Amino acid sequence: MLYHDAIQNDIIKEDRKMIDKILREKEIEFYVGKYQGIGMLYSFEGKDYIVTAAAYDGYGYNNLFELRDTLLILFIVGLSLLFITGYILARTALKPIRDIVREAETITAFHIDQRLPVKNKNDELGELSTAFNALLERLEVSFNSQKMFVSNVSHELRTPLAALIAELDLSLQKERTEEQYRTAMQNALQDAQRMTKLIDGLLNLAKADYQKEQIKMQEIRLDELPLDAREFIFRAHPDYNIELLFEQEEADDDHLITVMGNIYLLNIAFSNLIENNCKYSADKSSFVQISFWDKWTIIRLSDDGVGMSKADKQHLFTLFYRGEQEHTVEGHGIGMALAQKIIHLHQGNIAVHSEEGKGTTFVIELPHI
Repeated sequence: MLYHDAIQNDIIKEDRKMIDKILREKEIEFYVGKYQGIGMLYSFEGKDYIVTAAAYDGYGYNNLFELRDTLLILFIVGLSLLFITGYILARTALKPIRDIVREAETITAFHIDQRLPVKNKNDELGELSTAFNALLERLEVSFNSQKMFVSNVSHELRTPLAALIAELDLSLQKERTEEQYRTAMQNALQDAQRMTKLIDGLLNLAKADYQKEQIKMQEIRLDELPLDAREFIFRAHPDYNIELLFEQEEADDDHLITVMGNIYLLNIAFSNLIENNCKYSADKSSFVQISFWDKWTIIRLSDDGVGMSKADKQHLFTLFYRGEQEHTVEGHGIGMALAQKIIHLHQGNIAVHSEEGKGTTFVIELPHI
């Protein structure tokens, strides 16, 4: 050691390893705590000297601390501004959703005619509101149909029940002859049978409202189904006349007259249509013809009866609708609506062609397998 200033404040502890590194690298920099140190090789008058020095950069550390405090404050302020801005933007962005939620909360079964506002049909919220409004439309139709159904059912059941009660009450008011009691019992039996038919029709109508996946489907030959329906009708109405006509070509390929369906429901549909033909024709006859075309099996059920007016044709498949002949023909207005539901349930089509005084023809198209 040739020279050392401030021996009492020896910061750099030189050792052999440090000296070798300075000789090898000529100059090194390092830290000793908060002090910055330097070691270098210095040549003077042909001799090499190793010089080390250390210093504390108070000014730099003060600036560093001030910068740290400034960055910390800026971080807190920036984070607060970012939170406030994000909150405002989020509320602004979610406001249409909150409006939709508030509007949806006001829609109840008693106010199902209300609809959500649609400001822009082209954005996602507009599409959501449009889809929700379409759902409300379907629900409103369903609710109204249910209300009408309950109202009509109540009305239809009230009539035979009132007649039955009146008939029984009248027969109990005083002593009557055996014949009078027999007549009263027959009238009561007819009213009970009317209620039974009405209830059966309503139960079958409920079954026809099932989803296709809920109903057992199987392969059914449509040339056999009218035979079963005819036998069923003959048991209740032996005076009816039902003629079945089959195309000769159908025997060559069974698939052309075979459909996937529920035999119970299809039997009900065919029975209702055949009975309708027979009820409204003078000779109580129905002509059933089965043919095929392309992917469809076609069934025509026709009569030579009184036919229908335009108003009757327009409302033929309306539940509980009775036509102009309602006073001459017994019924409840369920059969045609039920038949249409069953045909549509089997992915088929039904149409009616009729003129007053020239008879009626029902045309059914069902997809064959």
